[in-house]
Amino acid sequence: MGISHHKKALFLLTFFCLSTGIFAQSNKFRVALDAGHGAKDFGAVYNGVIEKNIALSVALKVGKILEAHNDIEVIYTRKTDVFIDLIERANIANRADAHVFVSIHCNANKNTAAYGTETYVMGMSKNASNLEAAKRENSVLTLEKDYKEKYGGFDPNSPETLIGMTLMQEEYLENSISLATKIQDIFTDALHKRSRGVKQAPFMVLHKAYMPRVLIETGFISNPAEGAYLDSEVGQNEISKAIADAIISYKKEYFGSGSNQVASTTSTRPSQRVPDKPAAPVVDEEEVVVKTPPVAKTPVKAGTVFKVQLAASSTKLDLIPSNFNGLNSISMTSAGDQYRYMYGEADSYDEAKRLLQEAKGRGYNSAFVVAFRDGKKISVQEALK
Repeated sequence: MGISHHKKALFLLTFFCLSTGIFAQSNKFRVALDAGHGAKDFGAVYNGVIEKNIALSVALKVGKILEAHNDIEVIYTRKTDVFIDLIERANIANRADAHVFVSIHCNANKNTAAYGTETYVMGMSKNASNLEAAKRENSVLTLEKDYKEKYGGFDPNSPETLIGMTLMQEEYLENSISLATKIQDIFTDALHKRSRGVKQAPFMVLHKAYMPRVLIETGFISNPAEGAYLDSEVGQNEISKAIADAIISYKKEYFGSGSNQVASTTSTRPSQRVPDKPAAPVVDEEEVVVKTPPVAKTPVKAGTVFKVQLAASSTKLDLIPSNFNGLNSISMTSAGDQYRYMYGEADSYDEAKRLLQEAKGRGYNSAFVVAFRDGKKISVQEALK
């Protein structure tokens, strides 16, 4: 009888420990890191620089930084030089119920002068360069066994065929844009990299991941200088820290700074709330419709003004109505070789929302409200405090 009680007590203790561990784990912010390509899939190769190696090295470095935070759990789609099906990469993240999915890649172009970083979110695009990027990354599935059956006849050379398969994308689009914007902003602000913007394209690996998800093109290995940078220890450390910092910033904004601040919903995933700071619009040729925060009538401090950001571009334009669909009162800020164009100026958020509707009426569907205090850009939420 004593032995039976002892076994029962041991079982209960073991069950309690396992349950506690599972519960504690469920409170962590889970990040799925996907190192693009692997094994027989080399990705892009230029001047002896191999994409699959850089993607893996950067993913492992990002993971190491994140794992230093006890309230973050990292899930890797691969930690060695192995080949993982595109659908399995997404499934790894789905099974882990990850809060974000980050796929890491390098860019390439026949024009070896091309350089800069860009981050993609899942979506349809009519832009030729975005579709080419999707074709390049989706082509890996042809290396998979029975890929036609596995992907329901999807043609990687025609990513537009995903158009009828995007039911899940809208649910996570806003948060995906927010994460992508943070990544691009840190690349630009901290590393002074040229930002080619946040873009939409139909990537199969993103399509199958049911959470906020982004695909990062860390730079062009086809560019001799940028390729050498990405292949270096210094370059990989800098890129990795920038990505990790962006993920941590996203976590703090959406889930709080502590593990106990991760709120549960009816599913096991915390609520993806509306961002405190509106996501930046897509730059270059492609645009993403970004939702703005709900109208608030909170009074603002003196010295605080609101403007409507219309677009960001690497092209410098004259601030005249003919360049902005007839809108006047245009202002501009610049960071590196990127210019951000804004319309109007309002002392209240309600007036800013009216200006926003005017801008959208002139075709700027991706416009959103931004705030400044004493000439310095701040979040809209901070302006309304």
